[in-house]
Parts: sequence; structure tokens; C-alpha cells
Amino acid sequence: MFGDIIGQPGRKAIKKILPKLRKKYEPDLVMANAENLAHGAGVTEKSLEEVLDAGIDLFTSGNHIFDKKEGITLLQRKDISLIRPANWPPIPYGTGEKIIEIGVRKCLVINLNGRLFFRESLDCPFRKVDEILEQYEDEQVDAIIVDFHAEATSEKVAMGHHLDGRVAAVLGTHTHVQTADERILDGGTGYISDVGMVGPHDSVISFDKHEAIRGWITQIWKKVELAKGPVEVDAVLLDIDTKTKLAKNIRRIREIIAID
Repeated sequence: MFGDIIGQPGRKAIKKILPKLRKKYEPDLVMANAENLAHGAGVTEKSLEEVLDAGIDLFTSGNHIFDKKEGITLLQRKDISLIRPANWPPIPYGTGEKIIEIGVRKCLVINLNGRLFFRESLDCPFRKVDEILEQYEDEQVDAIIVDFHAEATSEKVAMGHHLDGRVAAVLGTHTHVQTADERILDGGTGYISDVGMVGPHDSVISFDKHEAIRGWITQIWKKVELAKGPVEVDAVLLDIDTKTKLAKNIRRIREIIAID
């Protein structure tokens, strides 16, 4: 699972590094958060297809999924595995969970969005994930993975414990900063507060550091461009026991690579 892929630098980095990571780890499923694919906010058909071609199997998202109009259209396409937060207020666009087949195995991926520090008034992610798990109770799935797209670490940790023993992993996204708290919880669920990002390393969470600092100092906010230079690639590698349907191991991946 890759953290938020941010703009063209992130897309270029994925295309460059994914073949190497596939050869090294031989993953059964490759996922990524796609909500920042198009210049740091939202997703377009062109930006999504670029990373699809790189070999990503399924995309989660978050609060920026509707920043560009194409997001609505892409969520409704049957040929693309793109999901949006399940606890968004009822809308006819896309779904918040998806079963993806991996050979003879089935993996249920659930996307949730936190409520703390977001402008959107979202439904309760805790109650929503309980509803989804109840809905799929009779479905024969070999693993359940949750992308919890949230700002507050307290909300994320609480979700991890809430789902401990019921899902294979709770993987946090959104902050663009990889956390060092990856672990297997008591009940067997793999957890990390934030996977991180695939975006410019020498930056303020992918954006030009000088422009960002100027905004903080002057409190006059203008559009901030993405930074240039080497790209930080953050991900986690998850091993799941198909008998228990819980995590055996979770490890962080973090590389800084040059792009053209």
C-alpha cells in the first residue's frame, strides 16, 4: 500500500520504482491512495490511467476525491477499482468498499474518512465500518483491509483498536508524513497511523517549502505549487495469514529516488 500519490512527481516515481518493488517483494495486491493524483488535489482520467499502467491494482481516496469533476465520473466506471470514503453522506457516486479478486483469493478493501479537522460533515466512520462488516458477514473473503483517511492520530489509533481482530489491517493515510508506529495489535490486526506519501521530499508535505513558509508567516494564502527534486516513496508491506485472515507482519518501506 502506497501513501497518497501526489501530482506528476508522485506519478513519475511510482512508474520508476514499482517494477523494482514488485520484483523484490512479489506482492499479490498493490494499492495506493489516489486523491492527490492530479497536481495535488483530486483525480483525472489521465492521471489515474498513468498509475494504472504502472501496475497499481486498486485505489482508495479521501476528502479531495471530488475536487475535480472527473472524480465523479471515474468513481462510477466499472473497469477501474477506485473507491471513495464509505462514510460520506449518501451520494450516488461510487462506493466505499470493494471486493478484489487475487487469483482464488478475495480481499475486501474499505475506505473511510476521519471527522476531526475536516470541513465536510461526514457520517461516523466507526458506525459505518461496523455496518459494512455486518453486510459482508456471510461473504467468503480471505482478508479485509481498511484505509482510514484521517488527520488526527487519536482518531486513527482508536479505529485500529476498534477493528482489532476483525480486519487484517488498518492503514492510515492523509497527513503525507509516514509514522513509525507500525505494529500488530493484540487481536492480530496490522496497524500504522499513516503510510506517508509519494511526493517531493524536500518540501512541506509535497509543496514548495518557500511558498508554504511565506503563507504561514504572512497569513496570506495563495496557490502553492508542488516542490521539485527527488521524490519520497512511502509504503507498507503487509503479510496476511489466509487461515486466520489477520496480519503476520507489517513493515514500512521508504525510499528517496530521483525522477526525470
